[in-house]
Amino acid sequence: MIEPIGNQYVVARPVYSANAFGEEHKKKHRHRKTLLDHLKKCCSAQKAKRIALSLFPIASWLPAYHIKEWLLSDIVSGISTGLVAVLQGLAFALLVTIPPSYGLYAAFFPVIIYFFLGTSRHISVGPFPVLSMMVGAVVVRLTPTANTADPTVTYSSVANDSSLDEHKVMVAATVTILSGIIQLLMGVLQLGFVVIYLSESLISGFTTAAAVHVLVSQLKFILQLTVPAHADPFSIFKVLISIFSQIEKTNIADLVTSLIILLVVFVVKEINQRYKAKLPVPIPIELIMTVIATGVSYGFDFKNRFNVAVVGEMKSGFQAPITPNVQTFQDTIGDCFGIAIVGFAVAFSVASVYSLKYDYPIDGNQELIALGVGNIFGGSFRGFAASTALSRSGVQESTGGKTQIAGLLSAVIVLIVILAIGFLLEPLQKSVLAALALGNLKGMLMQFTEIRRLWRKDKYDCLIWVMTFIFAVVLGLGLGLAASVAFQLLTIVFRTQFPKCSTLANVGRSNIYKNRKDYSEMYEPDGVKIFRCPSPIYFANISFFKQKLIDAVGFSPLRILHKRNKALKKIRKLQKKGLLQVTQKGYICTVDGFKDSDEELDNDNIEELDQPINTTDLPFQIDWNADLPVNIVVPKINLHSLILDFSAVSFLDISSMRGLKTILQEFIRIQVDVYIVGTDDDFIEKLARCEFFDDEVKDSIFFLTIHDAVLHILMKKDYSTSKFNPSQEKEAKLDFTINTNGGLRNRECQVPIETKF
Repeated sequence: MIEPIGNQYVVARPVYSANAFGEEHKKKHRHRKTLLDHLKKCCSAQKAKRIALSLFPIASWLPAYHIKEWLLSDIVSGISTGLVAVLQGLAFALLVTIPPSYGLYAAFFPVIIYFFLGTSRHISVGPFPVLSMMVGAVVVRLTPTANTADPTVTYSSVANDSSLDEHKVMVAATVTILSGIIQLLMGVLQLGFVVIYLSESLISGFTTAAAVHVLVSQLKFILQLTVPAHADPFSIFKVLISIFSQIEKTNIADLVTSLIILLVVFVVKEINQRYKAKLPVPIPIELIMTVIATGVSYGFDFKNRFNVAVVGEMKSGFQAPITPNVQTFQDTIGDCFGIAIVGFAVAFSVASVYSLKYDYPIDGNQELIALGVGNIFGGSFRGFAASTALSRSGVQESTGGKTQIAGLLSAVIVLIVILAIGFLLEPLQKSVLAALALGNLKGMLMQFTEIRRLWRKDKYDCLIWVMTFIFAVVLGLGLGLAASVAFQLLTIVFRTQFPKCSTLANVGRSNIYKNRKDYSEMYEPDGVKIFRCPSPIYFANISFFKQKLIDAVGFSPLRILHKRNKALKKIRKLQKKGLLQVTQKGYICTVDGFKDSDEELDNDNIEELDQPINTTDLPFQIDWNADLPVNIVVPKINLHSLILDFSAVSFLDISSMRGLKTILQEFIRIQVDVYIVGTDDDFIEKLARCEFFDDEVKDSIFFLTIHDAVLHILMKKDYSTSKFNPSQEKEAKLDFTINTNGGLRNRECQVPIETKF
């Protein structure tokens, strides 16, 4: 019963052990579903309908489309997003080291597929610089050149193709198809949860490192230098060395154009950000600068006068689908897993932001299917891996986009460029595209500020960010991502392997127990120690747990057990020889000294010393905290009860189970009662299945709460010193109530039993 009294409450209930609670409150029998039950549920007509609707989310939102309220906004958003998608497709194709025109395919096909299969209404699917860099690294590695070709590897596709660019396109497309297949399989198998292994800190550090890679990779276009491609670890440093070794060959026209573009883009983007509440739509600075740069380059014939590199021929229309190269599949399977997971993680993260902002659900598994099918189609038509660019999605949302109708219209804009007006971009300098790509990196590079925020919040997350950044920069994006995930998992192991255990005490003489180091008014029952473990206990941290427990109680139970068994052996010898007498005042020894021979000491093996202390053969009981006979010294301990708070222990494996049982036995054998609190029923049932309990470690050691265990200990100690005679104790029906001051009173017998802190 709970009685509220103002802002306080009084609880009146029995002191519950786990067994006592189970006897009074019987658990319901729950039917465990069999495989047949799950199959029946999956095969129902209602389930089939839900699956069909989930596979085509457009069927749920398109019929509810508000034409009058949303259509105009989607049209404006679609046109703005489409223009940005065209420019980013051309720019990010340079990161893949393929001709810019192929970036338009990556900006078209995934958007069409996502319109039908995607669950987010606001993200813009298409090229993303991080994925472009990852695909580009694979293309560089698998593309033989005069300087870097590996004579042990055969490239049949190169022998059949007349152009190295065509081979690069084939590699990029094949990698994209395999990445899409992986995403599709993960979605079908309901593996969307894998994104949880990529924490926010890891993604932030990885994208920032990718931005650094993008910056370095674009320098050769801005300066128009011939830089050998590198895809191995430390490649970023090799590229920088190559750039600075030939810096005197810089094309001044490209450099000046790029700097002007960068300056204008940064200034206007800052204006868009600062005055976004007043501007009806953001200023499309990328489009404006592209039109101006293209016109100036064409009008002044930059290609011939200044020898600048331009986009070149833009083929109209689409090309026939490709047949993926099986050998490339085998060579890039590891890279494709990284591309698939990173692409999904970034898209899902951005989609989650908008779903929370506009209050609609998204499905991670369906997102995998949508991205996977989009990449399969895009790769089949010579595109490269797509996800979502943060800047492009921001344009779609900030210009009023309500649904993926805006995405469909952006694909129409890309289609117009592919089919009709692509030739107008042929005079555009590649350095302009590089500058526009760098103009979109501001948000990614600004994530350096995350370090300070993370350091204040969680030093582990800050460490993950820093190490992810270092791994991705030094080892490259592929190996860097693998190393970062491994390091993140290592930090999880480290946190659980070395948990911050604490000793608890009573706060304010109530039923609240906190870390005794955190509060000034703390009360500990005499002879009781409360130890809390805040993590799972498993094979890797059971030794650490034991050591922390020993540090908390101040002694090693095994050492005390050994000392007591040795002392007991000596006492037996003295008693058998008649040299030891016990009186009410203590022990009387009739010899001045007693010493075991070397042979007798050697016979004290560990197995004997580990056994429980058995004094049944002695005519007296031994008080181990009292003075013992001469030359017999045993460390005194002031602990009679130990409470282990396992409320935060989520699981226990078999190896740690054996270790925990050994720890409990060691304390029990030195007459320290051990109680475990806060565990759920499944925890206890697992221990029972594994035959954890025996004559020493019993299932009666479990209590519901810390306070239940403390009250049980205090009542148990009070019984041992009770002034009742045995008949009175048996006749009395004990019913205790917790006072607000932390004491106890017996409501039936009216005998006050005070809690002694």
